[in-house]
Amino acid sequence: MPLVSVILISWALALVEYCMAVPANRYGSAVYSAAQLKTIQEVITLLVFAGFSYAYLKEPLTWSQGFDFALIAAGAFFVFHKW
Repeated sequence: MPLVSVILISWALALVEYCMAVPANRYGSAVYSAAQLKTIQEVITLLVFAGFSYAYLKEPLTWSQGFDFALIAAGAFFVFHKW
């Protein structure tokens, strides 16, 4: 596929994501802090990217990536944990 097409498709996907993220953050700020909202966004992005790279790019997930994901999950736990 030509590079121009890939760029246009990726920008179209980013626009759709942005159009959903802005209202979600606006409504979510009534329940979650900014740090919690950003953590949710990053975890979802990571899961989608991992699924995409495994399913579409045919790249296997490695033990080191699994460990990295576990550390991110631990960080997410601490962001949501009330001390």
